[in-house]
Amino acid sequence: MQKIRIRLQAYDHRILDSSTLKIIDTVKRIGGKFSGPIPLPTEINKYCVLRSPHVDKKSREEFEIRTHKRLIDILEPSTKTIEALMHLDLPSGVDIELKTLE
Repeated sequence: MQKIRIRLQAYDHRILDSSTLKIIDTVKRIGGKFSGPIPLPTEINKYCVLRSPHVDKKSREEFEIRTHKRLIDILEPSTKTIEALMHLDLPSGVDIELKTLE
């Protein structure tokens, strides 16, 4: 059984959810089978920066970047499904990774 695994990443979860809905709607419209979207753990990177350039070591500021992730599996993809996914227009803030699995 062949399947396509789509892994989506974005900093903004709203853009990510709308992109997953677009992908799922195109697969549904063609009549393909899919599983997901599966929310993967959010990766949080925290950065601690000194507020002052040379004094006040105790005064710090924290920043964080959250990377939200989703996983979609398309089961038994047809050529129509692949063509529709290639012509799909998604926002620029979404990182897409495709893999074919046997």
